[in-house]
Formats: sequence, structure tokens, C-alpha cells
Amino acid sequence: MRSSLETALQTISEFWQELPDIAQAGGIILLSIIFAMLTGWILTAIIGRWVGKTQTTIDDELISLMHRPVFLIVLLVGLGMAAERTGMPTRVLTVTVAGLKTIGIIAICTFLIQASRIVIASLSKKRDRFQLIQPRTVPLFSNLSLLIIIGAGVYFLFIAWQTDPTAWLASAGIIGLALSFAAKDSLANLFAGAFILADAPYKLGDFIILDSGERGMVTAIGLRSTRMLTQDDVEITIPNSVMGNTKIINESGGPYEKERIRIRVGVAYGSDVDRVEELLLNIALSHADIVEKPEPRVRFRAFGESGLDFELLAWIKEPVLRGRVSHLITKEIYNCFNEEGIEIPYPKRDVYIKGTVTNAPEVLDQ
Repeated sequence: MRSSLETALQTISEFWQELPDIAQAGGIILLSIIFAMLTGWILTAIIGRWVGKTQTTIDDELISLMHRPVFLIVLLVGLGMAAERTGMPTRVLTVTVAGLKTIGIIAICTFLIQASRIVIASLSKKRDRFQLIQPRTVPLFSNLSLLIIIGAGVYFLFIAWQTDPTAWLASAGIIGLALSFAAKDSLANLFAGAFILADAPYKLGDFIILDSGERGMVTAIGLRSTRMLTQDDVEITIPNSVMGNTKIINESGGPYEKERIRIRVGVAYGSDVDRVEELLLNIALSHADIVEKPEPRVRFRAFGESGLDFELLAWIKEPVLRGRVSHLITKEIYNCFNEEGIEIPYPKRDVYIKGTVTNAPEVLDQ
């Protein structure tokens, strides 16, 4: 049996050597396609089925993501071997092989970028095991991994094209020093973005109020700028250097996302203050978007010029509800006070006429 196998392999080898170079190149391409398809089948049918039995889904996503680049890499290796068999000139062969390597490096870098995002997102959900990677630090690690992968990809591209990267790195250092002075604002934004992502004064989805008065939800935190969407559906882009040196009110920060709303109400002098307090509390407690803990409360603030000043304090579930809840509760207060006969005062002045002037001076004709 062994001798028969050796004889068959020797026969195939002799037949292969007798084939012209073009035929050998075509055979290598055909074999590489078959082997690439076989490798893809092994990944999906065997390894994919095996990792499907695990409790996590990250391995399933990585295997599914790996199918295309593995197929492409195997095929590119076969094409490179086939190119060497064609007998093309050395210069053309060098360019061809370098081009195939470039495609392979781009495919690998694309896979690594997508895989790193999947891994970082998965690790951020396990706060008990990975305290460093949290939802607020995901953009920082994503951008850091992106820079590392792209830098490594550029380095291997230099090697693929047989270019010494040392001289380029030295030149890049000199050029970078010159550009650092010309682009100091961009570098300030870059470093400020890294500090914002690390320190996390706000995170994606938080409602913040800028020192200039704009209020909105943070939609993106990049290395250069931060984007927020206002309640008017207007997107504002703020340089990170500005965000790092300004006062920011984070309404979603603190121990929880609840936020207290304040609704000022005035009633006329002579009103039953206990009844006013009872009505305000009932309105707040009956509203679905008002949380029970902390409990709503009413405060009698001051004796105003035209009436008694009360303030209803209540907590809502999240900052985005502030405008709508304040509108609904204010409307309910007005309707309720009308039904109860409680007057909501408005500024007014009483004018008293002390007497009538009888001896007016005569107007002389000039």
C-alpha cells in the first residue's frame, strides 16, 4: 500500500514537472481556490459548530468575521506562488507580489479593526471582571486600537514594498515636530479628547449643559471633537480643547440618572396654603413620569409682591423628560386651580386718588 502511494505521488510529480509554467500557474490557482473554500468550510462547519456550544457569542462573531479574510489570504498566497511560476520579469514579479501583499495586509487590518471593536464592546459589558474597560472608556480603547492597527499596517506595507521604514520614521519625526507647531490647535483637541475619554466627565447618551447655555445629548466623543444633539434636533460640534476647559453640567451624572424639576406657582393672598400644598402633591404623585422615591415635595418660598410663592419639587426618571413633564404638570396645575377656585395672581397696582384739584391755573394766551 505504501509503495503504491509513493509510486502514485512520483508519477504526479513527474507529470507536474513536464507541464509548462502557465499550466502550473493555473493549477496552483485552482488548488488555492479549492483549499481556500475548504478552509472556509472548516471554519464555519467544524470550528463554528464547536464554538456555538459556548455560552458567549463573541467567539461566534469572530469566527463569522474571520471567514472572508481567511479565504482571501489563502487565495492570495496561491496567486503569489502562481505568479512565481509564470516566468515573468523580476521587476514585474516584485510589483505583483507586493500588490498581493498589500491586499492581504488591508484585509488583515480590516479584520483586526472589526474584531477589536467586538472584543472591546464585549469586555465593557463585564464590569465586574474588567473594571478598566467600561462603556464610558469604549471610545478611548477603540480609537487607541485603531491607531495601533493602522500604524502596524503602514509598517508592514513598507516591508511589503521593500522600503526601509527607518528613514521614513526619522523623516516623520522631523516633519511631525514642524507640524506640531503648525497644528497646535488640532493637537490640543487630540490630547483633550484622550483626557476626556479617560476621565469621563460625560459619556455617550448623557444630557449635558454647556457653559454657553446649549443643552443636549452626547452622540459622539471623538479624538478631535464632541458632538451633541439638542432638543431642536440640531447637532453641535465642539472642539475637545473647548470641552476640556469649560464648565459642563452633566444632568445624567451622579449616583443615578434621575433629575429634579422645579415648578414655581403663585397663589393669591388669602388662599388656603394647606389646600394648595395638598393639590400640588396630588398632581405630582398622579403623574406617571414622576418617581416615588425621592418623594415629591412642596415648599412655601416667599411672600411675593402679588401673591404667595410656592415651588413644587419632583424627580423624573431621566433628563430627556424634563421639558414634557414640566409642560404637562404646569397645565394640570392651572386646570386644577381653576376648578378649586384658587386664584393665580398676576402683577397689578391699585391707584388711589386722594382729592380733586379745583383751582387749576389759568392758561394765558401768548
